[in-house]
Amino acid sequence: MSDTESGGRMMRRGARLVLAVIRLHPRPFALALLGSAAYGGAVVASSYALGEVVDRVVVPRFAHEELSTAAMVAGALALLAVGVVKTASTVLRRCMSAVVKARSDASLREQVVTHYQALPYLYHQRRPTGTLLAHANADTEAAVEVPSKIPLAGGLVLLFVTAGVWIFVTDPVLAAVGVLIVPALVVLNAVYQRRIEPPSTLAQQRIGELSAVAHESFDGAFTVKVLGGEETERARFEKVAQRLREAKTEIAKRDATFDVLLESVPALTVVALVVAGAWRVNSGEITVGTLVSFINLFTLLTFPLRIIGYVLGDVPRSVAGYERVRGVLDEPLHPSPGTRTLPAGPLSVEAEGLAFGHDGVGGGNGDGGDGGDGGHDGKDGPRIVDGVGFTVPPGSTLAVVGPTGSGKSTLLLLLARLLPLDGGTLRIGGTPVGDISAASLAASCATVFQEPFLFAASLEENILLGHEADAAQLREALRLSGADEFTDALPQGLATVVGERGVTLSGGQRQRVALARALVRRPGLLLLDDATSAVDPTTEARILGSLASERADLTTVIVANRPATLALADQVLYLDRARTPRVGSHQHLLATAPGYEDLVTAYETERAGGVR
Repeated sequence: MSDTESGGRMMRRGARLVLAVIRLHPRPFALALLGSAAYGGAVVASSYALGEVVDRVVVPRFAHEELSTAAMVAGALALLAVGVVKTASTVLRRCMSAVVKARSDASLREQVVTHYQALPYLYHQRRPTGTLLAHANADTEAAVEVPSKIPLAGGLVLLFVTAGVWIFVTDPVLAAVGVLIVPALVVLNAVYQRRIEPPSTLAQQRIGELSAVAHESFDGAFTVKVLGGEETERARFEKVAQRLREAKTEIAKRDATFDVLLESVPALTVVALVVAGAWRVNSGEITVGTLVSFINLFTLLTFPLRIIGYVLGDVPRSVAGYERVRGVLDEPLHPSPGTRTLPAGPLSVEAEGLAFGHDGVGGGNGDGGDGGDGGHDGKDGPRIVDGVGFTVPPGSTLAVVGPTGSGKSTLLLLLARLLPLDGGTLRIGGTPVGDISAASLAASCATVFQEPFLFAASLEENILLGHEADAAQLREALRLSGADEFTDALPQGLATVVGERGVTLSGGQRQRVALARALVRRPGLLLLDDATSAVDPTTEARILGSLASERADLTTVIVANRPATLALADQVLYLDRARTPRVGSHQHLLATAPGYEDLVTAYETERAGGVR
């Protein structure tokens, strides 16, 4: 591809970027463009006024020793008026351009974050957090850089058109000399665009990689400290930072070359105008004032020409940032078509032939629907969940048990519709899960994970998270979850602010806070993914016993390992990837499922031996 074709392709991509950003906030953009246009007109007017002052005031004074007071006053007033217009238009353009940049950046960030929240769980699972942060930060900032400068560039284009008409009308010869700058700049920018695009795109990618490594290092600070891995992490960060520095250095080298050439072209044009203009004055074709006007105008145009060059030079980086942002916004949401609402009270769960495999995600209907295969043919990779079926009557408890990697947590994510089914049928409350609205499912189904996430906020804010509940409902949730045992002992009670991810609490305390968060919403279906594993067996038994005796309006599916927990369940679903999943009571499975008996026996033996 030639430099011209490459530059043209980049300009088309840049034009799409500019139009997209203008649509976000058109009014301040229009005001900035108006200010820039007024500035361009004032620049041409100032050069014309200066030429008139030279011809009518300066030349007569030196040639004939005459000085017209009226001409002098008129010239001074004209220059003053032009100066006022230039100042006012500059202020308007700069203020509105800053507004365009700030508002557009905020709008793009908001769109990215809103889209992140609506995207399925798998999207976040497959991408580093640092990359997601880079899309919402560095990429949006880069995307609005060029559009925020377009009002200035657009006004300058109008300035060049106005100046071009004026200089051609005044003297075509000097105009022809000045116009030579245009093709020189076009060729220069075409070459530059072609050479700067690869390192600019690479630098944006490297920023995401650096953010990912930094986020992992900060998030895993405890592990790094425990294992003494500071030097390893420093070396890992240094390696990625070095790659970013290399990309940035390459951009800087090419920018430096471009800057020198960009400043040289207008300067050489002014020299050529001085030579040609002196010849035209000596031949009597133009006046001294006209030559002064030309030189002044092109001197004033030197800086705007550099500005346009810099704007064009920023296009690759801005386009790269916007296309990465666009990549996020273009991710399909696969919204649930469901509109049905779940009934109040305990909800039944009916599953038949459930299937899911991470390598095969994407071909299904996303919800499981009312049956049928979701589009996964099983050839893309092994299924984590395959052919699982069970029925949980309203108000009962199902315990899910199995060896590591048997799909227990994945099954709960399928029930919560955080993962799409690759096959099988799933009904909650008698309604196909694909027919349930997202809002109704979120209100009626609460999930608590083994490693709950707490925000750097107060305990009460972490439990409510925007949910409205009175003091009695909050107190009940704390009691049922066992969280009141430690929250009442805190000096500030529920007003106590926990650190990021609840770092100031123990693992068991975090789990109980997360359980209270679920219970305060009074869901009809509670999904517990080993959510009490960090509390002692006595406390766990008390929590689960309270739920069974006091919350008859609650259906519970719990991933569990402890025999006491399994004994409390009405049914146990035993997952073993080597055999067909089995459902039955705890005692029945002990008698009929050797693998199940091995798991329970191993746990009891471990406890008896004091290994735990």
